[in-house]
Amino acid sequence: MSIQHWLNHIDGQWVDSDQHLTILNPASNQPVATMAQASVADAELALQAARRCADSAALTRVRPAQRVSWLLEIARQIRLVADQGAEILCAENGKTLRDARDEFTEAARYFEYYAGMADKIEGISVPLGNGYMDFTLYEPMGVSLQIVPWNFPVSICARSLAPALAAGNAVVIKSPELSPLGLCVLMQAIERAGLPQGAVNLLCGRGREVGAFLAAHKSVDQIVFTGSVPTGQSILRAAAENAVPSVMELGGKSAALVFADADREQLLASVRNGIFFNAGQVCSAMSRLLVERSIYDEVIEQVGALARGLNIGPGSENAELTPVISAAQLQGIQAMCQRAQQAGARVVAGGDAVSSLAGNFMQPTVFCDVTADMEIAQSEVFGPVLAILPFDTEEEAISLANGTDFGLVAGVFTQNLNLALRCSRRLRAGQVYVNEWFAGGIETPFGGVGLSGYGREKGQEALYSYVRTKNLALRIQGE
Repeated sequence: MSIQHWLNHIDGQWVDSDQHLTILNPASNQPVATMAQASVADAELALQAARRCADSAALTRVRPAQRVSWLLEIARQIRLVADQGAEILCAENGKTLRDARDEFTEAARYFEYYAGMADKIEGISVPLGNGYMDFTLYEPMGVSLQIVPWNFPVSICARSLAPALAAGNAVVIKSPELSPLGLCVLMQAIERAGLPQGAVNLLCGRGREVGAFLAAHKSVDQIVFTGSVPTGQSILRAAAENAVPSVMELGGKSAALVFADADREQLLASVRNGIFFNAGQVCSAMSRLLVERSIYDEVIEQVGALARGLNIGPGSENAELTPVISAAQLQGIQAMCQRAQQAGARVVAGGDAVSSLAGNFMQPTVFCDVTADMEIAQSEVFGPVLAILPFDTEEEAISLANGTDFGLVAGVFTQNLNLALRCSRRLRAGQVYVNEWFAGGIETPFGGVGLSGYGREKGQEALYSYVRTKNLALRIQGE
């Protein structure tokens, strides 16, 4: 049976290439499609198209109300393709059909949200006294390069693309090679919204070569990246050569502090969602559980039972635990789990791949007897693996939580409001959840500190990453 072939989108046209990628279903490792693999020459054409569009009146000089209309139409078109897109995203990415559809719905919400802000990017006047008039303008950055990860490709693309377009930028998107097809569906929806030619360009680039070329290009005015620390550091070195401002979201090793009075039902629901959702392939996953010693054994037992009871299987069957993205990813997770055991961590649940299934399935894994210096407590696994550590005092809990190089999110579980607020203020993280992991939404600013990166996505604050401030100071003659 033939499989569908997908193309890149450059300067308003769907473009093939002489090299193709085979996209595999993580649940079976069988081919689901092929994808045109963009070359450096394709990347150059995409940047040229974006530059022409950014420098034209068609995008940057229209009334903001026009951009409102474009973004609302994109949202409408996304909702029309959500069912089709969900099936494709489920097949290429491994996530459940429900979660894949939610991802398209969330993408539509990003465009609706930033449509509401596109005509409200307002400057200020600065009082300088008689004889002067001074005011600020917010101008588009120009060409925004957006490098999208494979774990939530559609929603993460939308969260940066929507504010970029709201602010009047042209965009080049580099899609992830492991999961590019959902973005092609997203691009089809964008194409039908009637934006100027070259406003949005989509590339599935050839390995590191294309990414490095894009990041170092002098036509790029801004870089938005979500991904690993080493790749982010490489991009930042290239950006520094041209002094290009960047928004970086580089993952985490996020901790939840569980005090003795925590509501167990709330906690277990948050553990299920926090570390096992999307097979743990979430930058802000709850990968460490720091538990007050008086309830440590009880929580270990409850969390272990939760993990062992999860239904493991393909996303097409809406299983509770779906496959990880690739065989290489699975091998890396297995290796970290083996090293954790060698270092003295004890397996409460899981600890290895699922041998009875054909795809890239990792058992839902829980470790206890973990010490703060172990790799499993310090490094991002990016899989369904939870490390549980005890603490005796509030001070120790804060020290453990802040004791990694990361600082993306954190959580506190307690019924004591004063305790929750004290801990929240002291936790080194860009976002803190209280009594519900992943609380918040597209309206709440998201980003990290330390090796989790810098800059903020989501919410009103994110919009100002996509504009530059210009000040006009006028001398008024005769005053």
